[in-house]
Amino acid sequence: TMSLNSSTLLNEENVQGAKRNTECLESLLQAPSSFQDNPLQQLQLASQEVLEKAKKSGRSKCPRCNSSRMFYCYTCFVPVETVPTKEIPTVKLPLKIDIIKHPNETDGKSTAVHAKLLAPDDVTIYKYPCIPEYEEKRHEIALIFPGPNSVSVKDIAFHLQKYTKKGVCASDDDCSREPLFKQAKIEPEEEKNPNEGISSSSSEGTRLKKIIFIDSTWNQTNKIITDERLQGLLQIELKTRKTCFWRHQKGKPDTYLSTIEAIYYFLVDYHQEVLKENYKGQYDNLLFFFSFMYTLIKDAKCCAGKE
Repeated sequence: TMSLNSSTLLNEENVQGAKRNTECLESLLQAPSSFQDNPLQQLQLASQEVLEKAKKSGRSKCPRCNSSRMFYCYTCFVPVETVPTKEIPTVKLPLKIDIIKHPNETDGKSTAVHAKLLAPDDVTIYKYPCIPEYEEKRHEIALIFPGPNSVSVKDIAFHLQKYTKKGVCASDDDCSREPLFKQAKIEPEEEKNPNEGISSSSSEGTRLKKIIFIDSTWNQTNKIITDERLQGLLQIELKTRKTCFWRHQKGKPDTYLSTIEAIYYFLVDYHQEVLKENYKGQYDNLLFFFSFMYTLIKDAKCCAGKE
């Protein structure tokens, strides 16, 4: 969590977290030495000097709610006073992202806010059960979640063909209207145009315009994934990536990623497998905060002799 300094972070990390972090590094023994030290080191990131300075100066105030935070406010989704917004990179995404957050998910432990901070124009965070109705947009939306009916990223276009406008909408007018909401959004000031999406030239072969991610511990996801508003959506599973999250959940496979990792790896795969374009680090800055915290916690553990 970004609200804590490095010493507090170290104290709060449990034995399982330390073990998970060590296993993640050990899995990279065959890689170059620099990559062993930090598997995120190869990312093309903006300068993290602003975070280094903020770490040294300690906690600061949120400019909106005045709460004391480290790096950013996880409730207002803005950097703190010691982290100028102009020094934080902005990432433009090829499609819109909705993050559905479990109400019991601890705000300070969630990585979902990273996406909102770094891609503010393309990411919307909802707190369950305040989520949109997706039924009328099923032909252009997919849900990232593992399951028996999940498909791979490269097969998105093929499977979306089953969700035609005619099949999910009474008319074109119905398809173009604003989505319905059972409860108010938590971000009313940032209402998105539902017709926004990637351009037709760059989306050849797919109609995908929005991806949904669930931000929750794996043990709490059942309540959300069984919600009637999410039924019938195409489900995508990311099977080839391994998490380096320091709070990996005990008993779950290492392919179960943190929210920001899932967003990042999906976009990389989508860029290559669906858009058919060479990936040149366009989305690496989504891990701007994550990679910094990974290194901070790893170094703290090393200093404490935990590795």
